Amino acid sequence: MTGDAPKPPGDLRAKALGLDSEHEGQRSRRVFLIVLDSLGIGELPDAPPEDAGAHTLDSICRTVGAPDAPRLFSLGLGNIAGVTAFPEAICPEAAFGRMAETSPGKDTTTGHWELAGVPLQRAFPTFPDGFSEELLGAIAEAAGIPGWLGNEPASGTEIIERLGPEHVESGKPIVYTSADSVLQIAAHEEHFGLERLLALCAEAREKTRELGIARIIARPFVDAPEGSSQRFERTYNRRDFSLTPPAPTVLDTLKGRGVPVVGVGKIEDIFAGAGVTLSVHTEGNDDGMRRTTSLARDLALGLVFVNLVDFDMAYGHRRDAAGYRGAIEAFDGALAELEKELREEDIVILTADHGNDPTNDRHTDHTREFVPLIAYGERVKDGLDLGTRASFADVGATIAEAFGVEHDGPGASFLGELLGTA
Repeated sequence: MTGDAPKPPGDLRAKALGLDSEHEGQRSRRVFLIVLDSLGIGELPDAPPEDAGAHTLDSICRTVGAPDAPRLFSLGLGNIAGVTAFPEAICPEAAFGRMAETSPGKDTTTGHWELAGVPLQRAFPTFPDGFSEELLGAIAEAAGIPGWLGNEPASGTEIIERLGPEHVESGKPIVYTSADSVLQIAAHEEHFGLERLLALCAEAREKTRELGIARIIARPFVDAPEGSSQRFERTYNRRDFSLTPPAPTVLDTLKGRGVPVVGVGKIEDIFAGAGVTLSVHTEGNDDGMRRTTSLARDLALGLVFVNLVDFDMAYGHRRDAAGYRGAIEAFDGALAELEKELREEDIVILTADHGNDPTNDRHTDHTREFVPLIAYGERVKDGLDLGTRASFADVGATIAEAFGVEHDGPGASFLGELLGTA
């Protein structure tokens, strides 16, 4: 006789996971934490001068019109404090609010780590003048490359377009940084080689650990299609080589208690693999939502942590408000498809990790902003105003409580408010 082994009864499975049987739903609950990368909703009080007036969502609405996003509208995106240009729902179908970031900085790593319950006490180092010749020389020698091009703060698409031909001719990779704590290395997938680029970035990660650079990012590119206005285009084969969080995250806690943690998109990279039981690589927002919907069909229990990078990478940094609006509309449609696969105990949380106002003409980097908080599910109270949360870490605390596990970290859970049990 063939076939899969039978699954243990719900009570036994709950006990095996360490879940309290008094808390109905924990044994079958899924939480979908979806990060709309860079969808900020207004500058934080401590935002730097170059981010004054930043409001990613409102700026899009005012510049190119509010996105046609009926699902986000009905959930209450426009009801969140500080959102003024996206329409309000009369009867929001979700709990809604906004969150402040307690960690210094405004980068991807910082935002995601704080969401997972590990705020930083001090900002990652940045390199506005580029990297030392000593460091780059050591990396080049260890990796066997002839040298570098660039070594400056730059827009990725701009520096690749400017230095790409010389890179192809010389074999020297392009190195650059931004206002974030990143060392980015760009190379042509065919002329330099994708695997060679990834090996180079892994070497750079090892050489920079003591410096505390948050991420080494591989930025592969290829020739642009014939007829394109650009010579080169980046691919979805990017890879982030991150530091490990300085303390256990909620992901580690869940994994340690046997709760599956699925990272969709660059989640595994952001956490250096820590706390992730399964990683799903994606090629942009649309693919990320398709894969998340597929997981919703099949996953019995666990956290699905999703990063949708296109909002930030393709539209925020490129200061493309119209493209950003279109991406919000596409996400809205994909969210409706995901909801067809949700179950009674499921909770969906929509948020962001920082801002990236596409109308900010002072720079092309992230903006330090509040982020939206939308939570809903069959058991979640509609129209609940969660107010302004003091930290992104409240999300991590809520997720831990949703699975009945104790996480020794900061953050105030709002699960009781969501379920009406507080």
